[in-house]
Amino acid sequence: MFRHTTRCDFIKSMKPLELSPEHFGVLAGDMVALSVEYLSALDARPIFPTTTGTETERLFAGEAPEHGMGDQAFDALREVIAHSRAQNGRFFGYVQGPGEPIAALGDFVASILTQNITAWRSSPAGVTIERTVVRWLAEAVGCDDFSGTLTGGGSAADLMGLAMARESRIPANDRGIYNAGAGVIYASEQVHMAVPKAVAMLGIGCENLHYVPCDDSYRMVPSALERAIRTDEAQGRKPIAVVVSAGTVNTGSIDPLSEIAVITRAHDLWLHVDGAYGALAAIAIPQKFDGLAQADSLSLDPHKWLYQPIDCGCLLYRDAGVARKTFNFIGGYAKQLSSDPIEGFAFFEESMELSRRFRALKLWLSLRYHGLESFRAAIQQDLDHAQRLAAAIKDSPALEIAGPVELSAVCFRHRVKEDASEEARNLFNLALLKRIVSRGKVYLSNTELKGKFCLRVCIVNHLTMDKDIDAVVPEVLDAASEIMSEYQ
Repeated sequence: MFRHTTRCDFIKSMKPLELSPEHFGVLAGDMVALSVEYLSALDARPIFPTTTGTETERLFAGEAPEHGMGDQAFDALREVIAHSRAQNGRFFGYVQGPGEPIAALGDFVASILTQNITAWRSSPAGVTIERTVVRWLAEAVGCDDFSGTLTGGGSAADLMGLAMARESRIPANDRGIYNAGAGVIYASEQVHMAVPKAVAMLGIGCENLHYVPCDDSYRMVPSALERAIRTDEAQGRKPIAVVVSAGTVNTGSIDPLSEIAVITRAHDLWLHVDGAYGALAAIAIPQKFDGLAQADSLSLDPHKWLYQPIDCGCLLYRDAGVARKTFNFIGGYAKQLSSDPIEGFAFFEESMELSRRFRALKLWLSLRYHGLESFRAAIQQDLDHAQRLAAAIKDSPALEIAGPVELSAVCFRHRVKEDASEEARNLFNLALLKRIVSRGKVYLSNTELKGKFCLRVCIVNHLTMDKDIDAVVPEVLDAASEIMSEYQ
């Protein structure tokens, strides 16, 4: 497909790294054709490639070429595609959207423009578009007065949100955490691993992250949180923040946001909502997220439930003054030259990042092209598909639901046989997951609930159709029969 010329064809007449607009057009056209070919065959592709670590190392881990390959460099893209996971309508692993083609075009233009979204003066259009997109996201989930910033993902958003929590309650930027006292942060037993990682990186220490028990639906128990706070206060510790989940990564469970907000206000604690997976579902089902707007900070991931290409996370916060207090360290080379509220705006005054890519363009373009109503419908379709799958699992005597289906995550497992031990069931379901993935027809992930190894389907996929959902249970049962016949 790609026209083969070598770097030598150009080097005499052009500067190093230069490419003529005409030749760029040719290569870009070939790239578009390859992308169209890929998307046209996406549904028929095996979801997990037939490959090994040795094979991928052989193909992609060679030495850097001293002399350019010219257009031949693009030949390897077919191998890249062949050895990549195909995220079609039957991809149900983790919490990851399949990518949306309009947004991909936005990413392409963003890379051509190569704007550094630090401040308005660095990119007038880019900074304005990001501020606009952040406002759109805040309004879409019912947090109208919030501002914020796009991030690489929920982990960065959680880190920044907890940094703001720390600085608002035990200021440590100047004298350090040792002099301020570490403080205590509370989160449920189901909290995402990004939270303990953030607590460790902030110097608070994981020993000061207190886990709060959950009920049978894997939601934080407010009375247990209240007791934990009072116990720590009585022992002279300093509670500073509570992290709640608007959709846990395991089961999609939503903590009782309003009840916990009452507790945080009573104790003057920062309330951070980890909504990376679930909070964007508030676009479709706002009634499930009552209390979301009472947060002090909130993480979202448009690359999950707005189907954007990675990376595209977001941190929203109620008080931009706290963000500036936490992150505003300006060198003389970066001082703002304008006091105008628009032209003097700088993201680096409210973010841990200085250099920032133009993440907003893809989301801005995608939302403009499709409209919120289309995303609302796609999210609702994912929610309906989860219920459809749960019903199919319940109808199968060989399978059992292992957790609540609050949003679009469905946890289940194979019973094996009635008298099977928990250990035997765990081992069988582990083998079953590996077999399902290797067969390549559907892609599931796993989790553990109350010591039980579970298969997990998470549907944040606008490509998924009823037939894709209906394929899951037969594929699981076929893979299970295959394993059982081998054992016999």
